[in-house]
Amino acid sequence: MTHNPIRPWRNIERRKSRGIMVGNVPVGGDAPITVQTMTNTITSDIRATIDQVQRSADAGADIVRVSTPDEASTRALREIVRESPVPIVADIHFHYKRAIEAAEAGAACLRINPGNIGSAERVREVVRAAKDHGCSIRIGVNAGSLEKHLLDKYGEPCPDAMVESGLDHIKLLQDNDFHEFKISCKASDVFLAAAAYQQLAEATDAPIHLGITEAGGLMSGTVKSAVGLGNLLWAGIGDTIRVSLSADPVEEVKVGYEILKSLGLRTRGVQIISCPSCARQGFDVIKTVEILEKRLEHIKTPMSLSIIGCVVNGPGEALMTDIGFTGGGAGSGMVYLAGKQDHKLSNDRMIDHIVELVEKRAAEIDAAAEAAE
Repeated sequence: MTHNPIRPWRNIERRKSRGIMVGNVPVGGDAPITVQTMTNTITSDIRATIDQVQRSADAGADIVRVSTPDEASTRALREIVRESPVPIVADIHFHYKRAIEAAEAGAACLRINPGNIGSAERVREVVRAAKDHGCSIRIGVNAGSLEKHLLDKYGEPCPDAMVESGLDHIKLLQDNDFHEFKISCKASDVFLAAAAYQQLAEATDAPIHLGITEAGGLMSGTVKSAVGLGNLLWAGIGDTIRVSLSADPVEEVKVGYEILKSLGLRTRGVQIISCPSCARQGFDVIKTVEILEKRLEHIKTPMSLSIIGCVVNGPGEALMTDIGFTGGGAGSGMVYLAGKQDHKLSNDRMIDHIVELVEKRAAEIDAAAEAAE
């Protein structure tokens, strides 16, 4: 909400982590929390993969991960990296040589899973390749693929086992004089993931990659991720996030931003505040919001827009948004600009007019920001 002052009771004190670089994107330290996603194309289908990377970047993804399960994928990675507008993370499982090939192909970061990458010597070879090619590394611990000796020790996946796995591999990287790493400890169980991340945050100053893995479909996975990630982010934990959905990666990016925006941790695009509608509504709120969400997708400038069906809450919500529309009677409503009543507007002109107002306000904000630089 660009015209509102910061309120002390809304501030989140983020955990102090050291910063690293993923390509040209800072992660950790004082950097903004980044939003990631992962392609679900066959990586060797270069055009399809690049198209999905581009769409994800257009939606706001700061970093995109690409699976590299075979040599055809790592061969394709070179062109994908060259054409990508954002840093590419190579996702490695089981075969350490894929990590080496991905580093050689220009990946900005290598994601390795301690539970299935192999021996300490193989990890050392991956570290050597990362050093030689300027890659960072993500240690990706997953409750579903913990090392056998830890499962034998603890009896089942648990926070202690997950954190021990992560810390063991941190030590291995540090013993090889490698420090450009971040870490995750994901689980599909929200309680398990949250407990592991809380424990991990106290045990290391490494940047933390948050995620609730295999969260589910668009609706259920969004809710599960919002609960799990929101709880951790509110506590100040997390430097980069990926929302894992059985859906288009673009949807993961949108949900990731909405989680961060709800906590005031990132601002991008138009935040629409709207009522659920009822018999008092002066226009079709649900349909209007659905159309506006689509028509305002191209706006990247942070701003707030309230769309409220009647005067019960409409004027109050409009006081706190850049642009507002409150339903009234006789087929018209009131437009608010910067929290103040500005002019009446007929419902049949509402959508086009609001889009024009948002575009104009975005241009003004962008011009002011450019003049200040």
